[in-house]
Amino acid sequence: MPHRDLPDPGGPLRRVTSTAVVIIFALVMTACVLGVMAWKALDAKKAALSSGGADIQNLAHSLSEHASHTMQAVDIAMAGMVDLLKYRNPEPDRFNRYLADTAKTLPQLRGIGAADAKGNWTYSSLAELPRHTISDREYFAYHRDTPDSALRISELLQSPGDGQSSMIVLSKRITKVDGSFGGVVAAAIDREYFNGFYRTFQLGPDGGISLIRNDGTLLIRWPQADRSTNLSRTALFTKHLKQSPVGYYKIISPFDGIVKHLGYEQTPNYPMVVTVAMSEHSLLAEWWKGLRTDAIVAGVLLNMVLMLAAVLALQFRFRNKIERTLREREAHYRLLADNIADIIIVIDANSLLRYVSRSVEPVLGLRAKDLIGKSCFALVPPEDRESVMQATTRLGDTAGVSTVVFRHYRGDGTLAWVESKFKLARETGSAKSKEFLCVIRDVTERKRMEDELTQLNRRLTQLAATDGLTGLTNRRTFDSFLRREYEACEEIAVLLFDIDNFKGYNDTYGHQAGDRCLQAVAKAIGNATRDTSGLSARYGGEEFAIVLPHATEEEALKVAEAIRLTVRALGIPNTASSRGYITISAGVATKMHATIDEAALVGEADTALYEAKRLGRNRSVVYSSVNLQYVESGSIQHDGKVAAGERAH
Repeated sequence: MPHRDLPDPGGPLRRVTSTAVVIIFALVMTACVLGVMAWKALDAKKAALSSGGADIQNLAHSLSEHASHTMQAVDIAMAGMVDLLKYRNPEPDRFNRYLADTAKTLPQLRGIGAADAKGNWTYSSLAELPRHTISDREYFAYHRDTPDSALRISELLQSPGDGQSSMIVLSKRITKVDGSFGGVVAAAIDREYFNGFYRTFQLGPDGGISLIRNDGTLLIRWPQADRSTNLSRTALFTKHLKQSPVGYYKIISPFDGIVKHLGYEQTPNYPMVVTVAMSEHSLLAEWWKGLRTDAIVAGVLLNMVLMLAAVLALQFRFRNKIERTLREREAHYRLLADNIADIIIVIDANSLLRYVSRSVEPVLGLRAKDLIGKSCFALVPPEDRESVMQATTRLGDTAGVSTVVFRHYRGDGTLAWVESKFKLARETGSAKSKEFLCVIRDVTERKRMEDELTQLNRRLTQLAATDGLTGLTNRRTFDSFLRREYEACEEIAVLLFDIDNFKGYNDTYGHQAGDRCLQAVAKAIGNATRDTSGLSARYGGEEFAIVLPHATEEEALKVAEAIRLTVRALGIPNTASSRGYITISAGVATKMHATIDEAALVGEADTALYEAKRLGRNRSVVYSSVNLQYVESGSIQHDGKVAAGERAH
């Protein structure tokens, strides 16, 4: 019988297997595309909400500062008026013009005026003095019954003039010299001032900005709410403000019932809270646009997957060969692609270089062929070689990686900082056949930046301890130094100095001259403790302090007198002083058995300083002799003894 070719029994099975692989591939790729698109959509949504939240919080902060500055400008203006009305009643026409000029200068003001103790207007920035009384107003009753000088912010009130517009009234109490109630200074801010500013922000159709008093009273709501709302029982006041003055969370709006993301911040100096809310739909508007685009891209990718699956079905017989070739090439290309910017070297058990990548030339200026066969320590400074040896010693298996940073010579002889990652190239039974794979990266620039950052941090630490104007240490450093030395020393003295008539000096010569005066006095005080264990500090305003460890009362008094005379010798003119020049007063206190702690010691020095002021200024007084002795213009009397200095009484 003639020979007949038998069918290949494995052919159908291979075809079925190939078809199954293609189907599985198509399904897996489809799942991957959909999975990536879903992950991308969720990640983009999270990023959109996060970015929107940051924008909301930043806007809330800016609006909080705006509200605070709006109130503060009026507060400062009203404070000066309250001080004036405390002592006298100015001429109406002149003072009314001043009020009108103030209202013009501050754009937020609708009007400003003053009322007497009965609630009748006595002064006003308006062209015509209001005839209505404010004695029935809540803020008037509050100031009448409460001796509080703080600014009070009213609820939203209807204008008494037209009854249509709304306003916020800011008021301060006028307290007469004898302490009695003298009336109030009140200023009105129109609600439209805030609304006009808030509407410049694009928050979407459902967004809103609110200015709320700390008791939950709604002052401003943009866009305007349909009804007045008290928010004291909302989560903002019952929960979030108690936890933090600044925050961000998701709410259902009490105004329109829409889900929104709300950021809030309390104003720093006044009892108000600013909130900014945007609907989740507005925050995700761009995300929805991107999602539609991604869906189109996903559809295109899925079609490409199907086309690829068809091509793979036709070419499946070449699969094994192609996969093998691609696997080998991928391994080589991945090694090069992942480390092309770094230097790759192979070191044998004798520390000799067996392989060096060509990237060594652009990175370190060395040629790879010149390094083969040389010791890996040849270009490492001797003081860094030990750390490199320890890095290879720590490796126990091929899974471990040891990292070390050291210096390495470049081709031109200069040193570069490098970071090396050591890894066992392969497991071997013999220590002599071990090989190490090392990836080297130039980190010279990073090291330089780290060193600069360290220096900057050191400089910032120094600035944090120094008063910017005088160059002396600041109050916080003074307190820390005194606390430490008080515990360590049996004897310690605190000297407090105050520049006499300095307010008058500032009013006469101006604040710049005042700053120069402070610097001159600070220099004289600082020189007294230079090259000693003592510390000079600016205590606050025109007050200075010195701590003298291991100093007796007599020694401290001599130092105080020396500084006082030095300042007097500066001859800084001061027409506000009866002496005609700048002088200082000093209070001296030393640690005694009755002194409780360092705070009490400062208090004793302050008492002595007060006594020096009371006795006529330009003198030094020690606490132990308050009401028994003081120093004046020449000599010191102490327990019947006279020391070199000023005359004592």
